[in-house]
Amino acid sequence: MGAAFRSGAALGFDAVLLAPRCADPLYRRAVKVGMGAVFATPWTRLPDWYDALPDLSGRGFTTVALTLSADSVPIEDAVAGVDRLALVLGSEGHGLSTRWETSADRRAIIPMRAGIDSLNVAAAAAVACYAAARR
Repeated sequence: MGAAFRSGAALGFDAVLLAPRCADPLYRRAVKVGMGAVFATPWTRLPDWYDALPDLSGRGFTTVALTLSADSVPIEDAVAGVDRLALVLGSEGHGLSTRWETSADRRAIIPMRAGIDSLNVAAAAAVACYAAARR
């Protein structure tokens, strides 16, 4: 959690939206790992997470889910040409549910060498934030 906040803050993201059951960004270790970014980056928990992605899309954001789904495109392609971006990341291990994958406007993958299918969520957040910052 802390590393994701730190990456977002370092690469210019405006805010972090958390699912109701997401880890606590104020947990001591998260604050330490994030070097206090949680105190400098606006964040909130979304109580109505069920319709969050369609709501963000309706507000002019393009939602990009990081997922290994078959229709995922490289992250650079998924964020290209996007004005208002919301990256959607899942939990360690399970990732995003099928509902979240299909609710997102776009699906993205971070291309890797053969034999490695994914990064942990903190590393994926850093790579995605970097790709988004370069768009």
